[in-house]
Amino acid sequence: MPGSASFRRTVEAHRDAVRALLAPLHERTHESVPLEDALNRVTSHAVTSPVALPLFRNSQMDGIAVRAAEAAAATAEAPVLLPLVGEVAAAPGEPAPLVPGTAVRIMTGAPVPAGADAVARVEDTEDRGTEVAILVAPTPGLYVRQAGSDLAAGAELVPAGCRLRSRHLAALAAAGLTHVDVQTSVRVAIISTGSELVAPGAEAGPGELFDANGPALASAARSVGAEVVLSGRVRDEAEEFAALLDVAREAGAELIVTSGGVSMGEHEVVREVLEPRGALVGSVAMQPGGPQGTAEWEGIPVLCFPGNPVSSQLSFELFVAPVLREIAALPEAVHGREPLAHALDSIAGKRQYLRGARGDGGVATVSGPGSHLVAALAAAELLIVVPEHVTHLEPGDIVETVEL
Repeated sequence: MPGSASFRRTVEAHRDAVRALLAPLHERTHESVPLEDALNRVTSHAVTSPVALPLFRNSQMDGIAVRAAEAAAATAEAPVLLPLVGEVAAAPGEPAPLVPGTAVRIMTGAPVPAGADAVARVEDTEDRGTEVAILVAPTPGLYVRQAGSDLAAGAELVPAGCRLRSRHLAALAAAGLTHVDVQTSVRVAIISTGSELVAPGAEAGPGELFDANGPALASAARSVGAEVVLSGRVRDEAEEFAALLDVAREAGAELIVTSGGVSMGEHEVVREVLEPRGALVGSVAMQPGGPQGTAEWEGIPVLCFPGNPVSSQLSFELFVAPVLREIAALPEAVHGREPLAHALDSIAGKRQYLRGARGDGGVATVSGPGSHLVAALAAAELLIVVPEHVTHLEPGDIVETVEL
């Protein structure tokens, strides 16, 4: 078992190393998916409309379809009376042309009859049985949506690299599309290591812990647009770990994230298996989350995080999430600068990421710096960042914050 770290890095240096290792993930292939499966996916190219929108000339209002010239003199005091000869609903079919000197009732979205060039709103008319009184003179084109007035056939509906939201899917569906080409999601495998781990829901015996990292890291990966193709756990057995790495490869993983097995003690299975293959395992000047590793397995990048749940979650947020957010066209994490509500001390030479929340007087810690305080992580709404060179802060001092 190796007895010394392969590297000692700053947070920035390790972030750069991880970004370089994951650079090939930016080269995405594409696939066609049904619109119902396309939410939050990223378009691989610009999508153009095969049809004009609207498809046909239709009414913008419930009202009366008329020839504008025939009602041009209408006022409330001297309305224009026209015979009401029919009704056009928003339904399949083409209505009969409007006979000169007549009017028809029309519903929102219904096709405007040939010959009609305006729609008088219901509130600007008065029903008089077989006739309708037009109280306000309509102008040509009033409340008539022309075919193609929203979008011409062949025009761009959504651009390339667009993260599809419900509004984009509405536009695609309105154009009659059923599928859309999107870039493939990054396929991620999550492996928790540790003979002490049992699945949530199982009975934990003496010395056993529920695996929090598997569900948490898988959720974190999905939240930034990745597809989780494997989430598994292994004991501290080299053969088992190597076998699960192969399963991840066979599942199509493009990135493998492990937790545990990267410290300096005995039974560090990740180091045992990956260091002979060239893995770099060492220390990053941060707390929590100091032990880190980078490796490859059969050409697949492997990122090795500490086993403590807070450390692994923080490691993912700092080193993996920024890359996956870029690929998935997601915004960066929100950083801010806010006053500190209370004094705190920090360790020289290590950047502290303290779990915090907003309250009276500014942001306050919800726990200490320990990497085992997973319940406090759940209670936190932000991270308070204390630089490496700072050992003490007073109430009111401005600190960097990162939204969780």
